[in-house]
Amino acid sequence: MTRDRLYSPKVIKDVLDRHGFRFSKGLGQNFLIDGNIVRAIRQAADITKDDYVLEIGPGFGTLTEELLLHAKKVVAVEIDQRLTSVLADTLSGFDNFKLINEDIMKLDVQALVEEEFEGQSFKIVANLPYYITTPIITSLIEADLGETSMTFMVQKEVADRIVAGPDNKQYGSLTLFIDYYTDANIAVLAPKSVFMPQPKVDSAVVHLVKNQTRPQVDEEKLFRLIHAGFNQRRKTIMNSLTSDKSLQIDKSRLEGVLHDLNLPTNYRAENLKLEDFINICKKI
Repeated sequence: MTRDRLYSPKVIKDVLDRHGFRFSKGLGQNFLIDGNIVRAIRQAADITKDDYVLEIGPGFGTLTEELLLHAKKVVAVEIDQRLTSVLADTLSGFDNFKLINEDIMKLDVQALVEEEFEGQSFKIVANLPYYITTPIITSLIEADLGETSMTFMVQKEVADRIVAGPDNKQYGSLTLFIDYYTDANIAVLAPKSVFMPQPKVDSAVVHLVKNQTRPQVDEEKLFRLIHAGFNQRRKTIMNSLTSDKSLQIDKSRLEGVLHDLNLPTNYRAENLKLEDFINICKKI
């Protein structure tokens, strides 16, 4: 006899009752309760029996269970100590699972990866809490851990920002940061009804694959330019970049650079592609 899957409402209710668990608003806990979405995340991440997986925020283990059924090993990082006993219960039948009770933002993830995956390639999968989505994604990208892909459930608004194009109000410094380091796409949409408790907004699954080659450019200066442009996105690029004192860009110099690149001086940051910012950075 096969057991009911963890995304079953009946099973979720039993777990809540058995452990007296109460969701934490402070930790942004919204757990998946839909089998179709759980399978879609696993498929988007392309998890196979040869894969090692680092999961962030397993919750009750709904997505973790799906990953464990298809992966070689899953190491999950969970900040909520109360979930230790819950996960020991819900995932008791698996011998390819390890739980790390830590804050992912304070953990030495590189050391964890080296110890648990022994130099093997791995994938990152996570249902991220809304309040800390961007810091987690950016820190994992900057850490350059050697993962083959990252698949995240995020607020739909964040997903839209990640894949936005120029001339779009959702296009911004996060878009260009993600675009510089990865190839990103939205894999599946997730309505708020697939979570417990139900959040106020819909979500989406984004799949990121690190770019193997990147432009030869001073990355620190590039992102200072990008942030300066979008910090005052209502201004033209001429005004936003030259008014940022930390950049020390002369107006006539920038005007000449834009002219050489065939970029109108009345453009705003949202009108520029990543390639445009890179070219401006190289020339100044």
